[in-house]
Amino acid sequence: MHDDGAALKDGVALRDAPRQRGLVGLLLASVFAVATCGLIYELLAGTIASYLLGDSVTQFSTIIGTYLFAMGVGSWCSRYVRGGEMALFIRIELLIALLGGFSAAGLFALFPQVEQFRVILYLLVFAIGGLVGLEIPLLMRILRDRFAFAETVSNVLTFDYVGSLVASILFPLLLVPHLGLVRTGMMFGLINAAIAVGLLLAIRRERPMPGELATAFAVIAALLAGFVLADRIQRWSEVGVYGEPVIYATSTPYQRIVLTRHNDDLRLYLNGNLQFSSRDEYRYHEALVQPAMGRVADPVNVLILGGGDGLAAREVFRYPSVRKVTLVDLDPAMTRLFTLTGPLAELNRHSLSDPRMHVVNADAFRWVRETDERYDVVIVDFPDPVDFSVGKLYTESFYRMLRNHLAPGAMAVVQSTSPLVARRSFWTIAATLEAAGFETRSYHVYVPSFGEWGYTLAALRPIPPAANLLTGNRFLSADTEEHLFDFPPDMARRQETPNRLDNQLLVRLFAEEWAPYEN
Repeated sequence: MHDDGAALKDGVALRDAPRQRGLVGLLLASVFAVATCGLIYELLAGTIASYLLGDSVTQFSTIIGTYLFAMGVGSWCSRYVRGGEMALFIRIELLIALLGGFSAAGLFALFPQVEQFRVILYLLVFAIGGLVGLEIPLLMRILRDRFAFAETVSNVLTFDYVGSLVASILFPLLLVPHLGLVRTGMMFGLINAAIAVGLLLAIRRERPMPGELATAFAVIAALLAGFVLADRIQRWSEVGVYGEPVIYATSTPYQRIVLTRHNDDLRLYLNGNLQFSSRDEYRYHEALVQPAMGRVADPVNVLILGGGDGLAAREVFRYPSVRKVTLVDLDPAMTRLFTLTGPLAELNRHSLSDPRMHVVNADAFRWVRETDERYDVVIVDFPDPVDFSVGKLYTESFYRMLRNHLAPGAMAVVQSTSPLVARRSFWTIAATLEAAGFETRSYHVYVPSFGEWGYTLAALRPIPPAANLLTGNRFLSADTEEHLFDFPPDMARRQETPNRLDNQLLVRLFAEEWAPYEN
């Protein structure tokens, strides 16, 4: 029966036209919010998995696939909903606000605590994807009585796709650099909860839901507290990951930078991977720089690729003949940190602010392709090839471009991971350099923080057997350098296939060899 011609749909009276227009606007905003928040949670999971597990291509591919599959499952399950769509939608929004809002904080906290972290990761992604997939059909049902069918589908899909675009742009450009991962999750959880509150208030006359309204405000209070305490939450979780007091941490568009200190030991981690320990980094950097520099007579112009901490540059500036150093590092936050922070600048002896230093924040692959300058020494100090974005810097294509930047008689050196733990990866790098036309000599050094670590000298001429080393080194001498080129049987040369841009076999090989050593 009808009362004065007014109809009830989902407990909402249709006779109040202005209020109904407001409700319709709120529902369309909900479509936008569902798409935006859902994609943000997906990107958060992929980013955190890349930080903690490595290989960003694999992590994002599997997480996106899991999320989309879960959306399909959620959409399929919507067929079993028989009435009460608005109430169910509101409850789902609150559940997504909790799961998605606390997803980043929870994943960081659980990583050091549980062995089956991947299981929890994918269950969380599946749960959020399934709930988002259930919401879209519910919204279409709720809106079908406000619009014609074709218009309903058009409106829902339009707001859904626009929301996805907004999320994909905001996430790398604004959210991660300025809010960080934990606070980003909390903020979008608040958006989900705010949508639920708005709908609860819009329908309160026709269908009061006091329990859900109280729950919504409790969720908002929890998310606000999490937003305010986000830095403490992430620092606490990272102490569990690193086992050391975290003194600095930030997320940039390119990586997670964490500094820890325990007594006099200062350590840098990028995406969870140790880059140096101040107690023994001198071993690594003397061995990286001096065998190449010492095989060139009076090097003047030096190129450093990577090495944004300035520690390789510190060793380079010890050579009195050096007049210019160009350092190319992708992340300006990294070079700025090691230029302006007192203890870090002291560690690298203010090398990044030396008047002879020219810092370039750019993608090394593109920069090497576009520049035409030649150098007496090229020091390649990239992170290990844990994913394809870094792996491209270990390919034959990159090394062929690098050849064009070697002056006559020049020498290059490439950090080449551990010849003991990742023996095949180590010799793959040498094989790739040789395929690009270089003469090579490989060597290794023991660095207590890393274990056995390896490097590859590369030149367009036969490599001299000995180097003119600096005096005053803490580790490297003529005697110790001679033994660095000797490889015992468990690290001896293997014949490997060069790493090419179209296959990136080094990334997969590296992951396989290091997998048994993961926490």
